[in-house]
Amino acid sequence: MEKRVVITGMGIYSCLGKTLDEVRDSLYEGKSGIIFDPARKEMGFRSALTAKMEIPDLKKQLSRSQRAFMPEEAKYAYCATVDALAHAKIDQDYLDAHEVGLLYGNDSSADAVVKSVDTMREKKDTTLVGSGAIFQSMNSTVTMNLSCIFKLKGINLTISGACASSSHAIGLGALLIKNGLQDMIICGGAQEVNPFSIGSFDGISAFSVRESDPTKASRPFDRDRDGLIPGGGAATVIIESYESAVKRGAPILAEVIGYGFSSNGDHISTPNVDGPRRSLQMAIRQAGVDLREIGYINAHATSTPVGDRQEAKAIAEVLGDYKVEVTSTKSQTGHEMWMAGASEVIYSTLMMKNNFIAANLNFENPDEDSAKLLIPDHRIEKHFDMFLSNSFGFGGTNSTLIIKNL
Repeated sequence: MEKRVVITGMGIYSCLGKTLDEVRDSLYEGKSGIIFDPARKEMGFRSALTAKMEIPDLKKQLSRSQRAFMPEEAKYAYCATVDALAHAKIDQDYLDAHEVGLLYGNDSSADAVVKSVDTMREKKDTTLVGSGAIFQSMNSTVTMNLSCIFKLKGINLTISGACASSSHAIGLGALLIKNGLQDMIICGGAQEVNPFSIGSFDGISAFSVRESDPTKASRPFDRDRDGLIPGGGAATVIIESYESAVKRGAPILAEVIGYGFSSNGDHISTPNVDGPRRSLQMAIRQAGVDLREIGYINAHATSTPVGDRQEAKAIAEVLGDYKVEVTSTKSQTGHEMWMAGASEVIYSTLMMKNNFIAANLNFENPDEDSAKLLIPDHRIEKHFDMFLSNSFGFGGTNSTLIIKNL
């Protein structure tokens, strides 16, 4: 018999805030975390737009040797995970006594690689790269670091699925718990924000060049969108079996009731309609709900011309004549990439718990496809008990989650 999977803790380190309360308020107030970074212009970037992030100083929390193994994104993930564990009322004694798993989305660690290569080229001596370089530079750096810091004994795996990575982490974690293979898993995603990590994106003109007003640049679904804005940070969601949560007396926030996935089987970077549609349909089918029970959709919509159009078509085809609010929180955060699936579950849960839907910022003129959706350009005060969240990635990987209020 399948077990129910619930969310008992959340933590986030985002351009919208470093605590759940800060992020909730930013969502409610329609605050944008996007800025102009002059250093990127000096490096030759077409677009100097980025999310505003501060790398945490962990000298008081972790030893020097622990910090030596951690690149930027692992530090974000540590902060988010500390808060998520506290939110779920989990201490180190509990982690020591139980097999708690870890599934975290991450698909790059570019800064560490660049620095190592620069040292080798300049010094002509590999020993000067440093002992921490190998652990900082691997895609699995976040799970390696977190599993050792928190002494975790369950599954320990990085999910590398482009911009669907952390959504897949939550979905796959839910499947493991449903089937009794784990009682609790720390899930999430992290994204580095340094220029090296996204320079190649800039090189293919993926980013908006609306630099005169950074907060107006991210325009999901708007007719005049011209590209995404890179963002990042980390988001952690604690999921566990309903029985485990009740036994612990844990705060139960919501339930993961649906996970859909698919592959486009098509172009490596240009999305189609069929793949996202099948992911949506699978999530709804697995959740066993009438789609009219879904009270909000957090779209993947990154503010790219083709991507937003294809997703709008897929959502419209699945919804049929049902109209429900669809927004992209990326209008406030930019595209948080490997982190986005987990962060958008947190953003949507905060809205669900506080009875509002954040505005889809900068949605001024719909195009032919977005006109078919109900996209509010202002905050909506609304009670809803179920949301759907889309995450799609390069290579045509798609993930859809359905979360129910408890």
